[in-house]
Amino acid sequence: MSRARKSPRSARCRRRVGPGRWRVRARLERFSEPAVLLLLGDSPAHGYELLERLPELMPDERVDMGNLYRILRSLEREKLVSSTWDDLSPGPAKRIYAITGSGRQVLDQWVTAFGKAQQQIAAFIQRYEQQGR
Repeated sequence: MSRARKSPRSARCRRRVGPGRWRVRARLERFSEPAVLLLLGDSPAHGYELLERLPELMPDERVDMGNLYRILRSLEREKLVSSTWDDLSPGPAKRIYAITGSGRQVLDQWVTAFGKAQQQIAAFIQRYEQQGR
């Protein structure tokens, strides 16, 4: 029995949209993690608040609630965020997340890494523009 060959899977950042046409997206992998840390640096929040505020930092990306809670649980396991139950607000009790001191240190490291990436991207664009494009 012969098996049909699957076409190779393309990189997530580009895909063919027609003959000779490509769509490219410059993506920052795992950007939702530092975005959540930055928002929690502004103020503690529950999951729905974070979900509503993430488009401020990631307007072209959609983070669903399940992924957000996986990120929050992972950050909490690593002691980068902490959580408490808020049962004083109207409605059902909600878990409120806050950034920890370790979370602020990791956020600082993200900012440093983004600064380096920004320099690399600027050099890339400058070289491209020197080619007369």
